[in-house]
Amino acid sequence: MNEGLIFSLLLVIITADFFLERLLGYLNTKSAKKLIPEELSGIYDEEQYAKSQAYHRATSKFGMLTATFSFVLLFCAIYFGWFGMLDKWLREFSPFGPVTTLLFFGVLFIISDVIGTPFGWYQTFVIEERFGFNKMTQKTFWLDKLKSYLLTIIIGGLLLAALIYLVMEMGSGFWIYFWAIITVFILFLNVFYTSILLPLFNKLTPMEDGSLKQAIEDYSNKVKFPLKNIFVMDGSKRSSKGNAFFSGLGRSKKVVLFDTLVAKHTTEELTAVFAHEVGHFKKKHIIYGTVISILSIGVMLYLLSLMIYNSEVSWAMGGDITAIHLNILAFGILYTPISRVLGVFGNLFSRKNEFEADAYAVKTYDGQPLIEGLKKMSSDHLSNLTPHPAYVFVHYSHPPLLERIRAMKKSMNG
Repeated sequence: MNEGLIFSLLLVIITADFFLERLLGYLNTKSAKKLIPEELSGIYDEEQYAKSQAYHRATSKFGMLTATFSFVLLFCAIYFGWFGMLDKWLREFSPFGPVTTLLFFGVLFIISDVIGTPFGWYQTFVIEERFGFNKMTQKTFWLDKLKSYLLTIIIGGLLLAALIYLVMEMGSGFWIYFWAIITVFILFLNVFYTSILLPLFNKLTPMEDGSLKQAIEDYSNKVKFPLKNIFVMDGSKRSSKGNAFFSGLGRSKKVVLFDTLVAKHTTEELTAVFAHEVGHFKKKHIIYGTVISILSIGVMLYLLSLMIYNSEVSWAMGGDITAIHLNILAFGILYTPISRVLGVFGNLFSRKNEFEADAYAVKTYDGQPLIEGLKKMSSDHLSNLTPHPAYVFVHYSHPPLLERIRAMKKSMNG
């Protein structure tokens, strides 16, 4: 492809992606105005339902604003060659290629964060605050920012430096070596995320002795789940929303319940949620998901290797020499359609896994407490109970509540 075609493709892709998202958002907002299905009656009273509608409108409008701003900025940056201008300016101070690349992405990170921080602050302290979700203090917000900066500089900087070195030393076969590095990194995160990274932001406390812990231990013994690590996380320091997740591989696996979840649900409901998480373990969903992620990254890196040395790509980005960083940035945009398709298939796989984990909980524990627990979470989160099927197909990693309840009731009655 020549420079002109690549330039046009870049603009077409970001424009098409923007309008696709706006269409999906419009359909989802319109669908949210439907009457609640009878099977979901009782989740909201009239006042709570009106509040959920208002919350959905507020988040949708704000999402439209931020997305439009980002689209216009990116479109202008490509159209007017701002990325190429930045490359030329940086090379005046750093004629050494690898350092220029590091500085290029560093500057973009700073610009992106400076622009994005006010939006994030407004989302947290205005929208989430207005609807009673935000529990974060200003101190926590800015400390989180600082910690994220440090992690990005350390981890992101090391990975980027490794990529640059391999690109310059290994030629087009760099992707194999970098794929190996990324694979090790992903496995490291899976094993040590809750031990090393998560505690930087949240406190994990072993679950106290009591009826809940006893019920979970009894269930674990029943299904022969090697329960060693179950923790309660102080999610309430940031939000009133509750959640639970399973993390880790081998002996390092942990089940984590948010303290907000523990505070609002019965022992039976929480044990059912735990049974759902055990279902993910028993069905090997985490292992399969990790393998799929690694394979997807391998495909992406191979495709990157086909264009990372292409001068036409750099020129299309406004550069006047072949610049690795301009090509990497361009590739990220050109890869968007593939990423979108892979994301859809990933969500299909994830939704299938959720149905399987629900079915496991129904089979080995009881479906009704899980249904009641999911209803409570939907109410507490002011969830959209009638999302549009197209929006679900593209974006939802979990099935809509109605589909999950219908599937569980069918399993319970079957």
